[in-house]
Amino acid sequence: MNLTLHQLRIFRTVAETGSITRAAKQLHLTPPTLSIQLRQLSEAAGLPLYEVVGRRLRLTEAGHDMLEAAREVHAPLRRLEQQLAARKGIRRGRLKIAAVSTGEYFMPRVLGEFRRQHPGIEASLRILPRSALIERLNEGLDDWYLMTRPPADRQLSCEQVGINPLVMIAAPDHPWTQAPTISFDLIAGTGFVVREPGSGTRLWTEEWLRRFGAELKPELQLGSNEAIKQAVRGGHGLAVISLHAVRLELAAGELVMLDVPYFPAPVYWHLVQKPGRRLTPAAEAFRDHLLAEMPALDQQLIARLAADGQPWPAEE
Repeated sequence: MNLTLHQLRIFRTVAETGSITRAAKQLHLTPPTLSIQLRQLSEAAGLPLYEVVGRRLRLTEAGHDMLEAAREVHAPLRRLEQQLAARKGIRRGRLKIAAVSTGEYFMPRVLGEFRRQHPGIEASLRILPRSALIERLNEGLDDWYLMTRPPADRQLSCEQVGINPLVMIAAPDHPWTQAPTISFDLIAGTGFVVREPGSGTRLWTEEWLRRFGAELKPELQLGSNEAIKQAVRGGHGLAVISLHAVRLELAAGELVMLDVPYFPAPVYWHLVQKPGRRLTPAAEAFRDHLLAEMPALDQQLIARLAADGQPWPAEE
C-alpha cells in the first residue's frame, strides 16, 4: 500500500473526532481536502474504512485496523519530535492529561503552574466521568490518566501521587448532625444523593452501606459534584464526596462533615497508563511536577480533617 503519514494523521483525527468537519477545524484544513485524502486512503487499502450514519462517522473493521496502525505510527514520531527538541535544549512538545471529575478542583492550577515552568509545551486537560476516562485509557489517547480506582481487571502501570479523602456531608440542620449513634434503622431510612453508576464516590457509598447490612437507595442521582453539593444543601439527603470538592463550603458552614464510622475514606490518587508505553519528555516532566506539587495539597487536606477532629488515615 502506498500510504503517507499525512493521510494517516488525517484518518486518525477524523476517527477520534467522529466528524470530518470537526477534524478539518482541528487540522486547519478544509472538509473537501480531508474527504479527498480519506478516499485515496480507502483506495490504497482496497476496502472501505468508514461509513456515515446520520451525522456520525462509523469505522468499519478495516477502519479500526487502520486506526490502530495510525496510532502506532503517531506515538513514536511524536516522542521523537520531543526527544529531538529536548536535545536542542528546547522544552516543547504536547501533553494530554485526562482526569476524573474531582480533578477539576486542583488539576487546572497544577497544570497551569506546569505551563508557566514549561511555556513551550502545548498541554490539554480533559475532565471526565470515570467510565469515559476508562474508554480513553483503553484506546491509549492520552499521556496520563488521573483517577482513584484504577480498573482491577487489567494490567496497568499505576503510581500513587496523593491523597483524596472521601467524606460524608450533610446540611447543617440534618438530623445526623445531632445523632449520638448510627443505628441500622437510621442508616436504612436515610436517603443519599449519588453520582452515576460506576463513579468512585457511589462505589464507596455502596460499600459503606454494606458494612451495616443496608443497600443504597438513591434519593437523587446527579451528574456533577456541584449538583451534589447543592442537593445536599437543599436537604435532599447525605452524600459521599471528595474533600477537594467541599473545602470552601465546609469553611463557610454551608455544609458539615459527618463524624461516622469508616470516614474519611482513605482514597488515593493514581497516575495511570498502559504498561510498556514509552513516555515523552513532556509526560515525564509533568509526572515529576505533579509529584512535587501534591504533598503541599495533601497537607492542606489533612489540616482540614484535623480541624474537624477526623484524623488521616481514617481510624477503624
